Amino acid sequence: MGTLKAGLAYFALVFGAGFLLATVRLPFVVPRLGERWAELIEMPLMLVAIVLAARHVVRRFALPATLPARLMAGGSGLALLLAAELGMARLIQDRPLAEYVASRDPVSGTAYLVMLGVFALMPALLLRQRRRAGGTGFSPDGGARPPHAP
Repeated sequence: MGTLKAGLAYFALVFGAGFLLATVRLPFVVPRLGERWAELIEMPLMLVAIVLAARHVVRRFALPATLPARLMAGGSGLALLLAAELGMARLIQDRPLAEYVASRDPVSGTAYLVMLGVFALMPALLLRQRRRAGGTGFSPDGGARPPHAP
């Protein structure tokens, strides 16, 4: 149950960050640069939000250092993110889902799909970083640990 709560928190943090960035992107960046460039400029900021949210959720919910637990947190977050994204597209734009998906820019839409994959995998990728850090005493997903800890 803690893993699903972690996925909910992960979704909320990243969705919130995306919502805040959209309040700048839509009225200020899109009219000047177009939708493609506005979305591409936003991608690195969203990557930072994803990494920070994943680190926070891993620590806050003490997610087990196992691949299934991390994938479950990322996967449940992804399911919620997709439901929210498609639901908002349907409610706000009043477009059928197939039309919304087809209307995505091919370049920024592809980058968006890659970012969705990164979002889903980030809690597990942090696990890989932690193992790679070995006995350095540094744990990228949660602070310090003794140098002798695996």
